[in-house]
Amino acid sequence: MSLSVAVLMGSKSDWDGVMEHCAATLRDLDIPHEVRVLSAHRTPDALEEYLADAEARGAQVFVAAAGGAAHLAGVVASKTLRPVLGIPMGTALGGLDSLLSTVQMPAGIPVGTLAIGRAGAVNAALLAAAILARTDEALEGRLRAFREAQAAKILAEPDPSV
Repeated sequence: MSLSVAVLMGSKSDWDGVMEHCAATLRDLDIPHEVRVLSAHRTPDALEEYLADAEARGAQVFVAAAGGAAHLAGVVASKTLRPVLGIPMGTALGGLDSLLSTVQMPAGIPVGTLAIGRAGAVNAALLAAAILARTDEALEGRLRAFREAQAAKILAEPDPSV
């Protein structure tokens, strides 16, 4: 099975409680993916080499999470024509700095920006799945089943007003 989604983090600390949920969602949907820690600032050459290699192995979507200056998604987007989904990480400033750095890309180099933290990580995996499902009927079925299971879980919850 070839690589479909490459998940990148600027720091190993982005994994626990946040990016692990992106990988778990991709795993639950049976989407071939891999996770790497590469920094736009500290490992730019290794990042560029990885991006070329991941594309050669079939990566169709890149997910990039970073905090603070949060340039990882922007640098990834500058090096690929594939969709790049940015996840701002929580910071001492509540993640607003990361959100603004990710969402305020200059015209011409788009980054799809998700919510700060865990919700963004899960939604990035689901958005990557939706992108891939346009040409993969089996994945579309798994994504549909995921959404139906979500709806069933909500509908099964007792009404709090009763």
